[in-house]
Amino acid sequence: MCVLPCLLPRSSSFQRDGFRSGTARLPVSSSSRMALCALRTRFLKSSSHCGARGRLLQRQSSGCVYSSIHGFDLAEIREKLLAFPGGSVDLLKQDSGIAVLTINNPSRMNAFSGSMMVDLEEQVSQLENWTDGKGLIVQGAAETFCSGSDLNAVRAISNPKDGMKMCMFMQNALTRLLRLPLISVALVEGRALGGGAELTTACDFRLMASDSVIQFVHKHMGLVPGWGGTARLVHIVGSQNAIKLLGGALKVDPRLGLQIGLADGVLEAPQAEEGAGSPLQQAENWLSHYIKGPAPVIQAVKKVVVSGRELPLSEALRTEKDVFGTVWGGPANLQALASKSKHK
Repeated sequence: MCVLPCLLPRSSSFQRDGFRSGTARLPVSSSSRMALCALRTRFLKSSSHCGARGRLLQRQSSGCVYSSIHGFDLAEIREKLLAFPGGSVDLLKQDSGIAVLTINNPSRMNAFSGSMMVDLEEQVSQLENWTDGKGLIVQGAAETFCSGSDLNAVRAISNPKDGMKMCMFMQNALTRLLRLPLISVALVEGRALGGGAELTTACDFRLMASDSVIQFVHKHMGLVPGWGGTARLVHIVGSQNAIKLLGGALKVDPRLGLQIGLADGVLEAPQAEEGAGSPLQQAENWLSHYIKGPAPVIQAVKKVVVSGRELPLSEALRTEKDVFGTVWGGPANLQALASKSKHK
């Protein structure tokens, strides 16, 4: 908890031997000045720590974007969403340190039912506490990524009040997904439409199958993205491209995806070349290049990138310093120093 003491304001009114109150001068002894300076130094150190690390940790907690102070009741919206069952969001954590999160509702092109939204939030909670994790692949079942939200659930909560609660719930879940201390990639097969397109932006990278499409179709539904997709899209492709994708509801194929930076790679068709492997195998191989090394180091990499992306520079620098302190002199650092592996 940061306490903000009203001590020694840094202004011209502060004098070497006291400070001015109206026309009177209040004397301050040498020992008092020393004590006040010590308190001020301690406060500045404390406030800088609370400012950067505290805010980042708060944002990465389960209430990272919205909480009760925004009129958001997590238990209430979970109960409402669970009234619309169907499909699942499945999580497989592997010994390699790569987890696979599968959006599984093939009969509806992997659209999110209400219960699947709750599943997603619960799986993200598991991943936040996975100490051995390094990477995450998000995919859809049956060679289709995700077609957004299930219209049955959408129609049932089409009133503005419930719609806003669903919006806040999914913004929370997808923001936490992006802030995971894991390097994540969306494996896009088939179509990623609407909310499915937004889901791809909640990963660090996107790999597209040769015949896949990402399309922000919200305009056709009389909407704009509500799961945080616009804010993330602007970071990825820039504001002008974001306007084109949203305003034109453009179909982004792998060629256009690579051109504007929405796609980070294109998968080979398994039959096109011997040994290409399944799309999931290709995604795991691609991701493995970025997660070599101990889990604490990979997680530290992701944490400093998140702070650099989301915090003002001064706070990002202090957070980087704090995260640096968790790995400096750690097992991986000492082993690297002993083996002189820096330039390998």
